[in-house]
Amino acid sequence: MVLAVFYLALGLKALIRGTAWFQGRFNGPGVSFFQGFMAEFVLDIGVALAVIAILWVIKRDRRAFFMTKGRLDAPIEPVRWLGIKPGESWKTFGWIFACAAALAVLVPTILAIGPSTAIVVKALPLLPAVLLFATINASTEEVYFRAGPLATLTEIIGKNQSLLLTAVFFGLAHWLYGSPPGILGVLMPGFLAWLIGKSMLETRGFAWPWLIHFLPDVVVFFSYALLRVKA
Repeated sequence: MVLAVFYLALGLKALIRGTAWFQGRFNGPGVSFFQGFMAEFVLDIGVALAVIAILWVIKRDRRAFFMTKGRLDAPIEPVRWLGIKPGESWKTFGWIFACAAALAVLVPTILAIGPSTAIVVKALPLLPAVLLFATINASTEEVYFRAGPLATLTEIIGKNQSLLLTAVFFGLAHWLYGSPPGILGVLMPGFLAWLIGKSMLETRGFAWPWLIHFLPDVVVFFSYALLRVKA
Protein backbone atom coordinates (compact mmCIF):
# COMPACT_ATOMS: atom_id res chain seq x y z
CA MET A 1 0.00 0.00 0.00
CA VAL A 2 2.85 2.40 0.84
CA LEU A 3 4.50 1.71 -2.51
CA ALA A 4 1.19 2.22 -4.32
CA VAL A 5 0.66 5.61 -2.67
CA PHE A 6 4.25 6.56 -3.45
CA TYR A 7 3.85 5.78 -7.15
CA LEU A 8 0.48 7.53 -7.31
CA ALA A 9 2.04 10.62 -5.75
CA LEU A 10 4.96 10.40 -8.18
CA GLY A 11 2.51 10.14 -11.05
CA LEU A 12 0.65 13.24 -9.89
CA LYS A 13 3.96 15.05 -9.52
CA ALA A 14 4.90 14.10 -13.09
CA LEU A 15 1.54 15.35 -14.38
CA ILE A 16 1.94 18.72 -12.66
CA ARG A 17 5.58 19.00 -13.70
CA GLY A 18 4.68 18.27 -17.31
CA THR A 19 2.08 21.02 -17.65
CA ALA A 20 2.87 23.97 -19.89
CA TRP A 21 2.19 26.27 -16.93
CA PHE A 22 4.81 24.59 -14.74
CA GLN A 23 7.42 24.35 -17.49
CA GLY A 24 6.90 27.93 -18.57
CA ARG A 25 7.00 29.35 -15.06
CA PHE A 26 9.69 27.23 -13.41
CA ASN A 27 11.78 25.66 -16.17
CA GLY A 28 12.16 28.36 -18.77
CA PRO A 29 14.69 31.05 -19.62
CA GLY A 30 15.17 33.59 -16.89
CA VAL A 31 14.05 31.28 -14.06
CA SER A 32 16.29 31.83 -11.04
CA PHE A 33 18.38 29.12 -9.40
CA PHE A 34 16.17 29.24 -6.31
CA GLN A 35 12.84 29.35 -8.13
CA GLY A 36 13.62 26.46 -10.46
CA PHE A 37 14.76 24.03 -7.77
CA MET A 38 12.22 25.15 -5.16
CA ALA A 39 9.31 24.44 -7.48
CA GLU A 40 10.55 20.86 -7.86
CA PHE A 41 10.98 20.49 -4.12
CA VAL A 42 7.46 21.70 -3.36
CA LEU A 43 6.25 18.75 -5.44
CA ASP A 44 8.69 16.41 -3.65
CA ILE A 45 7.38 17.58 -0.28
CA GLY A 46 3.89 16.65 -1.44
CA VAL A 47 5.10 13.14 -2.31
CA ALA A 48 6.78 12.76 1.08
CA LEU A 49 3.67 13.97 2.92
CA ALA A 50 1.55 11.43 1.04
CA VAL A 51 3.91 8.64 2.15
CA ILE A 52 3.91 9.88 5.75
CA ALA A 53 0.11 10.00 5.71
CA ILE A 54 -0.28 6.39 4.58
CA LEU A 55 2.39 5.25 7.05
CA TRP A 56 0.44 6.95 9.83
CA VAL A 57 -2.77 5.25 8.72
CA ILE A 58 -1.01 1.87 8.80
CA LYS A 59 1.22 2.24 11.87
CA ARG A 60 -0.51 4.87 14.05
CA ASP A 61 2.84 5.59 15.72
CA ARG A 62 5.49 7.82 14.16
CA ARG A 63 8.24 5.88 15.92
CA ALA A 64 7.17 2.79 13.97
CA PHE A 65 8.18 4.52 10.73
CA PHE A 66 11.27 6.28 12.11
CA MET A 67 9.84 9.81 12.41
CA THR A 68 11.86 10.43 15.53
CA LYS A 69 15.47 11.38 16.27
CA GLY A 70 16.37 7.85 17.28
CA ARG A 71 19.16 6.70 19.54
CA LEU A 72 22.24 8.57 18.32
CA ASP A 73 24.68 6.39 20.26
CA ALA A 74 23.03 3.09 19.31
CA PRO A 75 25.41 0.17 18.83
CA ILE A 76 26.30 -0.52 15.22
CA GLU A 77 26.16 -4.07 13.96
CA PRO A 78 29.73 -5.11 13.04
CA VAL A 79 30.72 -5.12 9.36
CA ARG A 80 34.23 -6.52 9.06
CA TRP A 81 34.95 -5.27 5.54
CA LEU A 82 34.06 -1.72 6.61
CA GLY A 83 36.27 -1.91 9.68
CA ILE A 84 33.31 -1.86 12.08
CA LYS A 85 34.14 -4.00 15.09
CA PRO A 86 31.92 -5.21 17.94
CA GLY A 87 31.27 -2.52 20.53
CA GLU A 88 31.29 0.41 18.08
CA SER A 89 28.42 2.91 18.01
CA TRP A 90 26.72 5.23 15.56
CA LYS A 91 27.89 8.17 17.67
CA THR A 92 31.31 7.73 16.06
CA PHE A 93 30.60 6.03 12.76
CA GLY A 94 27.68 8.30 11.87
CA TRP A 95 30.05 11.25 11.51
CA ILE A 96 32.66 9.12 9.74
CA PHE A 97 30.15 7.89 7.17
CA ALA A 98 28.60 11.34 6.63
CA CYS A 99 31.96 13.02 6.03
CA ALA A 100 33.22 10.14 3.88
CA ALA A 101 30.07 10.31 1.73
CA ALA A 102 30.52 14.06 1.24
CA LEU A 103 34.19 13.58 0.35
CA ALA A 104 33.34 10.80 -2.10
CA VAL A 105 31.10 13.25 -3.97
CA LEU A 106 33.41 16.26 -3.57
CA VAL A 107 36.52 14.78 -5.22
CA PRO A 108 34.93 13.75 -8.55
CA THR A 109 32.89 16.97 -8.55
CA ILE A 110 36.02 19.11 -8.34
CA LEU A 111 37.72 17.02 -11.01
CA ALA A 112 34.71 17.25 -13.33
CA ILE A 113 33.91 20.95 -12.92
CA GLY A 114 37.37 22.31 -12.13
CA PRO A 115 36.01 25.53 -10.62
CA SER A 116 38.32 28.51 -10.26
CA THR A 117 38.47 30.49 -7.04
CA ALA A 118 36.54 33.27 -8.77
CA ILE A 119 33.72 30.89 -9.71
CA VAL A 120 33.51 29.51 -6.16
CA VAL A 121 33.33 33.04 -4.74
CA LYS A 122 30.68 33.94 -7.30
CA ALA A 123 28.59 30.92 -6.24
CA LEU A 124 28.79 31.65 -2.50
CA PRO A 125 25.66 33.89 -2.45
CA LEU A 126 23.73 30.78 -3.54
CA LEU A 127 24.93 28.82 -0.49
CA PRO A 128 21.79 29.49 1.63
CA ALA A 129 19.66 28.09 -1.20
CA VAL A 130 22.04 25.12 -1.52
CA LEU A 131 21.68 24.33 2.20
CA LEU A 132 17.90 24.62 1.99
CA PHE A 133 17.74 22.31 -1.04
CA ALA A 134 20.03 19.76 0.63
CA THR A 135 17.85 19.87 3.75
CA ILE A 136 14.64 19.30 1.81
CA ASN A 137 16.08 16.66 -0.52
CA ALA A 138 17.60 14.63 2.32
CA SER A 139 14.34 14.82 4.26
CA THR A 140 11.96 13.89 1.45
CA GLU A 141 14.11 11.10 0.02
CA GLU A 142 14.66 9.56 3.45
CA VAL A 143 10.90 9.47 3.90
CA TYR A 144 9.92 7.77 0.65
CA PHE A 145 13.10 5.85 -0.25
CA ARG A 146 13.96 4.64 3.26
CA ALA A 147 11.39 5.09 6.02
CA GLY A 148 8.44 3.89 3.94
CA PRO A 149 9.98 0.66 2.63
CA LEU A 150 11.90 -0.23 5.80
CA ALA A 151 8.91 0.37 8.09
CA THR A 152 6.77 -2.04 6.09
CA LEU A 153 9.14 -4.57 4.51
CA THR A 154 11.50 -5.43 7.36
CA GLU A 155 8.91 -7.31 9.38
CA ILE A 156 7.95 -9.32 6.28
CA ILE A 157 11.24 -10.16 4.52
CA GLY A 158 13.82 -9.28 7.17
CA LYS A 159 16.51 -6.66 7.65
CA ASN A 160 19.10 -7.73 5.08
CA GLN A 161 16.64 -8.23 2.23
CA SER A 162 14.92 -4.92 2.98
CA LEU A 163 18.24 -3.08 2.98
CA LEU A 164 19.20 -4.69 -0.32
CA LEU A 165 15.90 -3.72 -1.94
CA THR A 166 16.13 -0.10 -0.79
CA ALA A 167 19.74 0.04 -2.03
CA VAL A 168 18.73 -1.22 -5.48
CA PHE A 169 15.71 1.09 -5.55
CA PHE A 170 17.76 4.16 -4.61
CA GLY A 171 20.60 3.28 -6.98
CA LEU A 172 18.28 2.80 -9.95
CA ALA A 173 16.39 6.01 -9.16
CA HIS A 174 19.63 8.00 -9.23
CA TRP A 175 20.87 6.23 -12.34
CA LEU A 176 17.66 7.07 -14.20
CA TYR A 177 16.86 10.52 -12.84
CA GLY A 178 19.67 11.76 -10.62
CA SER A 179 23.39 12.24 -10.32
CA PRO A 180 25.98 10.83 -11.00
CA PRO A 181 25.04 9.16 -14.30
CA GLY A 182 25.95 5.69 -15.55
CA ILE A 183 26.98 2.65 -13.54
CA LEU A 184 28.60 4.92 -10.96
CA GLY A 185 25.15 6.40 -10.45
CA VAL A 186 23.92 2.97 -9.36
CA LEU A 187 26.84 1.81 -7.22
CA MET A 188 27.57 4.96 -5.20
CA PRO A 189 23.98 5.86 -4.25
CA GLY A 190 23.17 2.16 -3.83
CA PHE A 191 25.94 1.65 -1.29
CA LEU A 192 25.02 4.89 0.46
CA ALA A 193 21.38 3.76 0.61
CA TRP A 194 22.40 0.47 2.22
CA LEU A 195 24.48 2.34 4.79
CA ILE A 196 21.77 4.90 5.53
CA GLY A 197 19.13 2.19 5.81
CA LYS A 198 21.35 0.34 8.25
CA SER A 199 21.60 3.48 10.38
CA MET A 200 17.83 3.96 10.30
CA LEU A 201 17.09 0.42 11.42
CA GLU A 202 19.77 0.30 14.10
CA THR A 203 19.13 3.74 15.62
CA ARG A 204 15.36 3.46 15.07
CA GLY A 205 15.26 7.07 13.96
CA PHE A 206 15.77 9.76 11.33
CA ALA A 207 18.73 11.80 12.61
CA TRP A 208 21.74 9.82 11.39
CA PRO A 209 20.12 8.84 8.07
CA TRP A 210 19.30 12.47 7.41
CA LEU A 211 22.79 13.76 8.25
CA ILE A 212 24.57 11.08 6.20
CA HIS A 213 22.34 12.05 3.27
CA PHE A 214 22.50 15.80 3.86
CA LEU A 215 26.28 16.34 3.71
CA PRO A 216 26.85 14.83 0.25
CA ASP A 217 23.71 16.62 -0.95
CA VAL A 218 25.31 19.94 0.02
CA VAL A 219 28.19 19.10 -2.32
CA VAL A 220 25.80 18.05 -5.11
CA PHE A 221 23.69 21.20 -4.94
CA PHE A 222 26.70 23.46 -4.62
CA SER A 223 28.05 21.85 -7.78
CA TYR A 224 24.79 22.88 -9.48
CA ALA A 225 25.36 26.41 -8.18
CA LEU A 226 28.89 26.37 -9.61
CA LEU A 227 27.59 25.26 -12.99
CA ARG A 228 24.91 27.94 -12.85
CA VAL A 229 27.34 30.82 -12.33
CA LYS A 230 29.89 29.26 -14.68
CA ALA A 231 27.46 29.16 -17.59
